[in-house]
Amino acid sequence: MSRVGKYPVPVPAGVQVALLGRTVVAKGKLGELKLDLTDEVDIEISEAQVAVTPRRDDRRCRTMWGTTRSLINGMVIGVSSGFAKSMEITGTGYRAAVQGKDLVLNLGFSHEVRYAIPDGIKITCERPTAVKVEGSDKRQVGQVAAEIRAYRGPEPYKGKGVRYSNEQILRKEGKKK
Repeated sequence: MSRVGKYPVPVPAGVQVALLGRTVVAKGKLGELKLDLTDEVDIEISEAQVAVTPRRDDRRCRTMWGTTRSLINGMVIGVSSGFAKSMEITGTGYRAAVQGKDLVLNLGFSHEVRYAIPDGIKITCERPTAVKVEGSDKRQVGQVAAEIRAYRGPEPYKGKGVRYSNEQILRKEGKKK
């Protein structure tokens, strides 16, 4: 039995969850998200919660049971409060700024790196070395943050590069005489 799937998803006030055919739609103050259901699960929507149940008792249905419940929970949280990832930029001359619809990064290359901000994502730079990625879709927020980090990941000797704010970099010792 799924430990995750057996718990219903609580729906906070201000969020509406509806089932249109085999598509779950969640609407809230931060937008609208959709999820296409697989053939292995069914959902039941009541006033304040969404319950996911498997159609059969085989391995595939049980795995999709917990996965679907987690995806619906992420949608409900996303349209009500949203998701955010904070990143720090470390290095001499390394900085970031938002210019129009682009994030401009100076990461020690001979050129500046321009990252086009996708729809549904908001990127802010409180300081030139701090970048915050916000949005309602958990997967998209994580993907955008990973793409920005991939331009210059943190290196283990001096710790230079782009890292998540809660990430610990394992530092290596340099050469010895």
